[in-house]
Amino acid sequence: MRVTARQLAVWEKAGLVTAAESYSFQDFVKIKAVRDLCARKVRPAVIRQSLQAMQRQVAGMDNPLLEASVTSTGHRVAFRHQGKLVEPIAGQFMFDFSPGEKIRTPEARAPQQRHGTENAEASTLFAQAIALEENPQYQVQAIAMYQRVITLDPRHAAANINIGTLFYNRGEFVLAEQHYRRAIEIDCRYALAYFDLANVLDETGRVAEAIENYKAALVLAPTYADAHYNLALAYEKTKNPRKALRHWQAYTRLDHSGPWSEHAAAQVQRILKAEKLKIVYRRGC
Repeated sequence: MRVTARQLAVWEKAGLVTAAESYSFQDFVKIKAVRDLCARKVRPAVIRQSLQAMQRQVAGMDNPLLEASVTSTGHRVAFRHQGKLVEPIAGQFMFDFSPGEKIRTPEARAPQQRHGTENAEASTLFAQAIALEENPQYQVQAIAMYQRVITLDPRHAAANINIGTLFYNRGEFVLAEQHYRRAIEIDCRYALAYFDLANVLDETGRVAEAIENYKAALVLAPTYADAHYNLALAYEKTKNPRKALRHWQAYTRLDHSGPWSEHAAAQVQRILKAEKLKIVYRRGC
């Protein structure tokens, strides 16, 4: 990988790369992604803003360049995460018409690492699993690769999240739940793990338990828009419109446009209208 000292200095100043005497394999993956984005005329400041926006949108995601597939759209950055392509600065989902333009993570074996051969191999496999996951035809292989990552590094929370999501999308909810719970055991401050676990619980009819996990996600990440949205839906299922109202309102503050925001705003108006009717009825009595 050809990177000059001047390039590294610019990226370090922009906060994209941490200065170090030696780099781990994960560092090389991030540096390569930054280099490829810059080669496509994406400015370092835009890359930094995109990373920060992605971390805000996906609570619990620490390293978007490692935990999601990255590509460029014009002079902006987009990430593929859980089967969706999102432009995080605008907060918009996008149609993906250019699968060939994705920035792939390298498949070469890692060089000598500071953290040992097994951790380096787990990092390599994790990056490859993310790349496989992008194509529905290779999801079985992605699952197998995530399982190898977990065998090498049993405390790899992100691998448990990602394999759990693959199982969830296949309707294998028992396996998905196991991996989400394992991610929480590994890192009890992983908001995304609580959110994903809540989705499984909701899907399998355990709405009360789902509500507790959505709430746990929001304690860790109060601006987690999707958690507010799903918690509002869960409260609606349990006939608690007043509790739902707070989270519909929170969602509209976090997402200002798009079909989900419009739906949330409609729910706010519906609940407020119903509450006013109740007040009028009580006064009439």
